[in-house]
Amino acid sequence: MAELTAPVTYAAPVGKIRSTGTAILLTIVTIGIYPLFWYFGVHSDMKRATKTGLGGGVALLLAFFVGFVMPFVTASEVGNLYKARGQAAPVSGLTGFWILLPLAGPIVWFVKVNGALNAYWRSAA
Repeated sequence: MAELTAPVTYAAPVGKIRSTGTAILLTIVTIGIYPLFWYFGVHSDMKRATKTGLGGGVALLLAFFVGFVMPFVTASEVGNLYKARGQAAPVSGLTGFWILLPLAGPIVWFVKVNGALNAYWRSAA
């Protein structure tokens, strides 16, 4: 007999939709400082919505001191949002390997992760 589980519910409002193009432009204009704000914001939203994950403060510290781990951690946490709802994860920790591809890799990574996160927030609304 199959065991039924209750759907995951969230007590907090859904996270903020962040424009991919605007974030890329802000990263260029601020000479790479904006991603620190982005990591803080998205991890704060995920923690507030699900009560799991790093949270904004820890994500900011990691991004500042060991930033190379953040593409892997962030993609993994976004994928875990989908898994918690019983859906296939469009991104995972492995998505972080895109950053190793010079020039286009970080853009591909960001488009995938930010797009998946925005789609998640829209579907949770």
